[in-house]
Amino acid sequence: MEMLLEGFGTALTPTNLLYAVLGVLLGTAVGVLPGIGPAMTVALLLPVTYNVSPSSALILFAGIYYGGMYGGSTTSILLNTPGESSSVITALEGNKMAKAGRAAQALATAAIGSFVAGTIGTVLLVVLAPRVADVVVTLGAPSYFALMALALFAVTAVLGASKLRGFISLFLGLAIALVGTTTGQPRLTFGRPELADGIDVVVVAVAIFAIGEALWVAAHLRRRPLEVIPVGQPWMNREDWSRSWKPWLRGTAYGFPFGALPAGGAETPTLLSYITEKKLSKRPEEFGKGAIEGVAGPEAANNASAAGTLMSLLAIGLPTTATATIILLAMQSYGIQPGPQLFDAEPELVWGLLASLFVANTLLLVVNLPLAPVWARLLQIPRPYLYAGILFFASLGAYSVNFDAFDLGLLLVFGLLGLTMRRFGLPVLPLIIGVILGPRLETTLAEALAISQGDLSTLVGEPVAVVVYIVMALLLVGSIVGPRLRRTAPAHEDEEEKVDVR
Repeated sequence: MEMLLEGFGTALTPTNLLYAVLGVLLGTAVGVLPGIGPAMTVALLLPVTYNVSPSSALILFAGIYYGGMYGGSTTSILLNTPGESSSVITALEGNKMAKAGRAAQALATAAIGSFVAGTIGTVLLVVLAPRVADVVVTLGAPSYFALMALALFAVTAVLGASKLRGFISLFLGLAIALVGTTTGQPRLTFGRPELADGIDVVVVAVAIFAIGEALWVAAHLRRRPLEVIPVGQPWMNREDWSRSWKPWLRGTAYGFPFGALPAGGAETPTLLSYITEKKLSKRPEEFGKGAIEGVAGPEAANNASAAGTLMSLLAIGLPTTATATIILLAMQSYGIQPGPQLFDAEPELVWGLLASLFVANTLLLVVNLPLAPVWARLLQIPRPYLYAGILFFASLGAYSVNFDAFDLGLLLVFGLLGLTMRRFGLPVLPLIIGVILGPRLETTLAEALAISQGDLSTLVGEPVAVVVYIVMALLLVGSIVGPRLRRTAPAHEDEEEKVDVR
């Protein structure tokens, strides 16, 4: 508690408070705009924040993360176009409520549910993260290698729709991570001295997220303006409150643990929350027509998962979402390595960041409820202007990393790669995580083998490593068997119906 109070002293300084407000506003804005997520925004701002203190930069990024998770609900409700993949479930009921003239109530339950879940999730993060770090610090290189392998495997084979496409994306990322002379021998440098130190991850992140997305949107640009459902000030009556508070709590219970898992993310808990609310609802007939529980529960799960994701990032050093991956990159650019030593090595930074999450979560509610009509009008910005600005700032940011025109060439190459990946449905997250975790995975493997003098059995020489490999095997079996069971279930039901008719 004493460390957290000191963290509030850091977070509530005028400068850091300003960065928190800026982060929340930016995060909400980019969450509202379709196709522009918090990961792209953080990637664009990475070069800009090099002259800012680490605590201020991370407070800004945390505000963007929390704001982006909230902002995606506005687009889902008003346009039926989720700004983030985790807001897909919100669109099912939220847009139906908006079309029925209840957009204000849908936005209100999303905002308040995000606040409740974010606050509870942040409390759990503050309580559990130091304890997790104390456990993780006792682990050796084999366990670390297994945990990083699990993170790579989970985001590739479990979270994506196609395991093949996920692994293709991952191997592309690992190939990019191989470029350079870190082992003393040049790898994939093609004789270019500019590649001797490897490819800067900032250039890759900005190209894949910003350039690739801008080119993709430009190729599929619709000329007619978006039809936005008008909205006034969000409010809820007594019945809306009574139907929302339990889904908020249940959604939080789903979101936080899933966010903290290497195979987590927000998509699974939001879906589970929606299914649960439909099962428990006293008015199941309203689902599919605009049930407020179908907005309250998934939005709470969405924001609680953001806190869980930060626990995995801070305590273990493993990112499980695209935004967390870019925040990890930001920390590394300051020479800070997330993981079990972070709480001892950088106490002022980490507790200031945790305290700022409470501040950002409160700002989300206080600032965004009155600004809901403003965010709705933001959706009417012409797309050509929006993405022209993104291309400009992406190029400026990539050039400012090393002030080398060669980086602009790399930006274009990887931007075209990002466009190609979207064209063929390759997920972006495995590539980015492969670029960032690839060198760490290689270093940890070399450390483990050096200690054991090349004995491969050392990789399963620690109990935690064995448990992690068992979990990976179970995830693999589940990802293969699960879809097959879902495909065969309707066939069995049809056969039963035919027997009953006869």
